[in-house]
Amino acid sequence: MAGYEITEPRLRCVLPFEAVPAEVGLLRRAAARQLSQWGMPVAVDEAELLVTELATNVVKHVGEGVSATLILEWRGERLRVEMHDKGRAIPDPKSVRWDDERGRGLHLLATLAVDWGTVVSAVGKAVWCEIPLSVGKSCARIERAVETLESYQGGYAGRQGGRPAASLEESAIELIADLLHWTAVRGHDPDDILDRAQMHYEAEVDAA
Repeated sequence: MAGYEITEPRLRCVLPFEAVPAEVGLLRRAAARQLSQWGMPVAVDEAELLVTELATNVVKHVGEGVSATLILEWRGERLRVEMHDKGRAIPDPKSVRWDDERGRGLHLLATLAVDWGTVVSAVGKAVWCEIPLSVGKSCARIERAVETLESYQGGYAGRQGGRPAASLEESAIELIADLLHWTAVRGHDPDDILDRAQMHYEAEVDAA
């Protein structure tokens, strides 16, 4: 997988790839290596999930075998991830829902990133998102968690025939269970994901 890097005025890496399932894992590992080289391992786990989801969406919704490009850019206290493809359909952030597969992926993107959106390009579109790298990350995580759980709580109630979830704690359990199903479907080990999440959480608590 060929790529080139521009280090001025910002750290920037461009990775063209072919949208086929076998390339998704290669792209994820290439992104992780680049971030490690930049010295930002704290963002690797989030970036791997985002890259996987964005690349998988290109394969499923734009077309298998099309050309696409991943761009990583370190902008001060944020890492920006952009996926450029030839698709013309623009996802609407307001329409993100948990009750369809595409909606689940975009909702995950919205949960992990502090900001995200889409833009029309000369040949198609770009979906972008930004991951925080600042010391206020834990507070941002809590705020995103509350927003996500409240949104998920409403969607879960809809799936249960309109019955509201009893608490955010129960919604959190259902959300984690759904995410474990999502990881298993994509070939990951749910236990490994849980262990990595726990280790990531403990490392951030110790650093706080």
